[in-house]
Amino acid sequence: MTVAAVFLPLLGAFIAGFFGRWIGDRGAQIVTCAGLGLAAVFGVVLFVDVAINGHSVTTELFSWIDTGDLQVQWALRFDPLSAVMVAVVTVVSSMVHVYSVGYMAHDKSVPRFMSYLSFFTFFMLMLVTADNFVQLFFGWEGVGLCSYLLIGFWYDRPSANAAAIKAFIVNRIGDFGFALGIFAVYALFGSLHFGTVFDAAPNFAHTTFVFLGWPVDALTVTCILLFVGAMGKSAQIGLHTWLPDAMEGPTPVSALIHAATMVTAGVFMVARLSPLFEYAPTALAVVCVVGGTTAIFAASVGMAQNDIKRVIAYSTCSQLGYMFFAAGVSAYSAAIFHLMTHAFFKALLFLGAGSVIHAMSGEQDMRKMGGIWRLVPVTYALMWIGSLALAGIPPFAGYFSKDVILEAAWASGSGVGRYAFWLGIFAAFLTAFYSWRLLFLTFHGKPRADAEAMHHVHESPQVMILPLVVLAAGAAVAGWLGYNDFVGEGRDGFWRDSILVLPNHASLEGAHHAPMWVGTLPFVMGVLGIAVAWLAYIWRPELPGIVARRFRAIYLFLLNKWYFDELYDALLVRPAMALGFDLWKKGDGAVIDGLGPDGVAATATRLAVRASRLQTGYLYHYAFVMLIGVVVLVSWYLLRQIAS
Repeated sequence: MTVAAVFLPLLGAFIAGFFGRWIGDRGAQIVTCAGLGLAAVFGVVLFVDVAINGHSVTTELFSWIDTGDLQVQWALRFDPLSAVMVAVVTVVSSMVHVYSVGYMAHDKSVPRFMSYLSFFTFFMLMLVTADNFVQLFFGWEGVGLCSYLLIGFWYDRPSANAAAIKAFIVNRIGDFGFALGIFAVYALFGSLHFGTVFDAAPNFAHTTFVFLGWPVDALTVTCILLFVGAMGKSAQIGLHTWLPDAMEGPTPVSALIHAATMVTAGVFMVARLSPLFEYAPTALAVVCVVGGTTAIFAASVGMAQNDIKRVIAYSTCSQLGYMFFAAGVSAYSAAIFHLMTHAFFKALLFLGAGSVIHAMSGEQDMRKMGGIWRLVPVTYALMWIGSLALAGIPPFAGYFSKDVILEAAWASGSGVGRYAFWLGIFAAFLTAFYSWRLLFLTFHGKPRADAEAMHHVHESPQVMILPLVVLAAGAAVAGWLGYNDFVGEGRDGFWRDSILVLPNHASLEGAHHAPMWVGTLPFVMGVLGIAVAWLAYIWRPELPGIVARRFRAIYLFLLNKWYFDELYDALLVRPAMALGFDLWKKGDGAVIDGLGPDGVAATATRLAVRASRLQTGYLYHYAFVMLIGVVVLVSWYLLRQIAS
């Protein structure tokens, strides 16, 4: 069963990818959806068996690397942490596959798309079931490759190609740090097997080595390098710029990337490596600060975006910040809890946005929507459920997971924990505001689309609505169903050896004893954010325009995403392009080719041309040359005789 849960998506991807011409669009859809459906069933069964009943298992497949002191087995590790991830990934991915049957029905490359989706899911499953760093890196790079293929799926669009290349390059920057971190692990421990490394970690708690000429704490540097990889994959501030542009891919791709695969890989990795991070408190502080800063940054940018998918994309970036600062205060189980609840309501929101785009004949600009809630009542109701969960309104899932993260940040008692707490509180207000801004602009008010577009507005087909209903059920009940086992009294028995928290890092225990106002404030801020959005977009719809004109500099700052792209363009892209152009024209063209192959060839050609001019064809020219030759030879002979 463990092997089937992981490799069924790969089998579906192989059949759809290589035999799509023979089995056709419908055959590719059936094969991939059936593979993911069975994998989801197995994933849920394994979750119950491994996480609930405590039957952890590691299935060794074969020896992968055996050279010198390095031995790496290809094995599938199923403990509570990986069981949770496998269940979440397979269930959400199966819903995305079913949804894609309707959403991509008229695309010309359905088998290729379905194959890429299943391939993407397979690599994520390889990542979360890894038993060593090499297998983890294999899955890590695999999801990066598939994200490139899926973001650039419509390769005839220049914007999609640019977005795919951007995602690939930015992730390579993070992955370089991740690879260095893996090298550091092997240099320190002499092994890449999780069990061996984790058991030996306490012995290296205060070990130092020379890094860039300075003696530094070995585990701190190692964990920070590993976290750089997480920053790229999970779009944390500084390496986040690829994530909004990833919206160039089809909407099911956006849902899969943002909800269950790829961006959650960084959070999973930090939780998996908690036995290392726990002995590197400085690295944990870095994780906490980066997460808190990302939460507020992305939430502020989301307020000003007009593309419905970009708003939800920045929401993902912000929620990932919550997960990281939870891990930064050692509340790893709270981070995974929020990852699980977030997977349901974020997939719901993205697929709901896809349903709106489908209804609006491809339109994604919220300024050209409005007044459609009566025409798409099911999508409207389901989007409300997703938004309530995202805003942390009880009893929906996001309330339970976001609340415990903020309480843990407060209870940590550290400066970075309080920093993340207050930024998280403000981000909760902004989250509710931009969520209801999206709802009000999209569904309420007067229609802003032209009459022809409004005439074609319609509810999505059942094959697209059914996955939304399943995800909405998860967004409604996953929080209170999982609270006790994930972060409540049953957490110690539930996580059993898959997550390590040292006794002096018991922020999650302190979260249950936090003052009442700490637990109430996020809900209050959520309600306040909804009220402000109603005031600005329903009661006084002219107010946003007035505020934007009054505070134009701030508005443009948020609209242009804190000018990160412009900054990188000025500091990195343009200088690199200029350097490359100069090296091409002056270095390669003028110097290397000029003095090398092209130069030699040109010199030989010039000499040949000049030599050819001597061949005039006139006899007296040749006689004159012979006479001159005789004169030269006689003169040379006479000069030698005189000299001797």
